[in-house]
Amino acid sequence: MSDSRLLRIGTRNSPMALAQVERVRAMLADRHPEVTVDVMSMSTSGDRWHGDLAALGGKGAFTKEVDAALLAGDVDLVVHCVKDVPGDRPTPAGTVMAAYLTRDDVRDCLVHPGGLRIEQLPAGTRIGTSAVRRVAQLALHWPNLMPVAIRGNANSRLAKLDAGGTYDALLLAVSGLQRIGQADRITHPIDVDRMVPAVGSGALVLQCRDDDTSTRDLAASLSDPRTGQEIVAERTMLHVLQGNCHSPIAALARTEPDGRLGLRARVISLDGKTVLDVHEWAADPITLGTSVAAALLRQGARDLLDLPAHESA
Repeated sequence: MSDSRLLRIGTRNSPMALAQVERVRAMLADRHPEVTVDVMSMSTSGDRWHGDLAALGGKGAFTKEVDAALLAGDVDLVVHCVKDVPGDRPTPAGTVMAAYLTRDDVRDCLVHPGGLRIEQLPAGTRIGTSAVRRVAQLALHWPNLMPVAIRGNANSRLAKLDAGGTYDALLLAVSGLQRIGQADRITHPIDVDRMVPAVGSGALVLQCRDDDTSTRDLAASLSDPRTGQEIVAERTMLHVLQGNCHSPIAALARTEPDGRLGLRARVISLDGKTVLDVHEWAADPITLGTSVAAALLRQGARDLLDLPAHESA
């Protein structure tokens, strides 16, 4: 590109979302200095609602207003956390996932005021999390700990922990804390083989209108192909399972040195007593995701996923 242009980027107005847009702005400034960025931030229903996300349609509550602005032509590009994008329904008609940025740290972490690791916590420690994936894996590995529901963005959760009285520690995403400049709060990054991450953990996606070829090309220039392959594998698995944010599903795809993709996925009951694990490899991400989902279904994943929905965040 040689001519100057304005790119309007839409995003949630949370501190983390705004930090993510700044990352995109910096990448554009480095690779496309002719592009001027104008940020349009907005509050979403998921940000405003403090009850069970199921009442708002789950993770779509964090994206639908931003997607609506994109479809209306108010913005040219939107930035989403991949794990906020619903996996049980298609991308909104008329839009396309144009780029996946290089993936950040995918791990969950413990935040404890006293600096303890998760295995050092005394029985009955109250852990702030509402994500069923985390609740189920806590029950599997650390059944003596007590998950306590919590909502709000990472900053507000840290504030609730610091206020005392309700939570003794939190489970949060390493990448999220890094993005908001709170990496020093991380007490214990938990190994992915113990706490398998959420689908799309650590990844950002750039979404634009399908017919906006110039913006598609601009976004594609920022894309990391390796991350894209991994996310497609994970989200294909999630789509085949028809999983959503209320489903106890965990997955992580990783690119092997020989170029093959490996995908490990887990479906687990909330009490941690039933664990379905699959780990397969393939060259094609859609084939891999489909195959892993089919293997989980053969093990009985449908029975676990059809249980009543629980809150997640």
